[in-house]
Amino acid sequence: MSVINLSDATFKAEALDADAPVLVDFTAEWCGPCRQLAPIVDQLASEYAGRMSVGRLDIDANIEITTRYGVMGVPTLILFKGGQPVERWMGFVPKQRIVDKLKKHLSAAN
Repeated sequence: MSVINLSDATFKAEALDADAPVLVDFTAEWCGPCRQLAPIVDQLASEYAGRMSVGRLDIDANIEITTRYGVMGVPTLILFKGGQPVERWMGFVPKQRIVDKLKKHLSAAN
């Protein structure tokens, strides 16, 4: 499964109203650490396909959602579950640290 490109217009339907948890990568083209994190986010989208969706939101083009969730710096990852943010990572984070936190939200029941 590939990463979904999110926008202010599609965020509610794709992230908040989703049945499965959604990991959202708040990013910007000019951000070096974002470019480092992007391949990890892509891997997570493939590895967790069917258990979680993964979306990417450009903060410069989508001010409304960026502001609503208090994203002050990029990269920021937020995991939404049942329409609510349940985890947040700021800055470049190693893949294993993300996976460790995802595990408690992606039990076999999900």
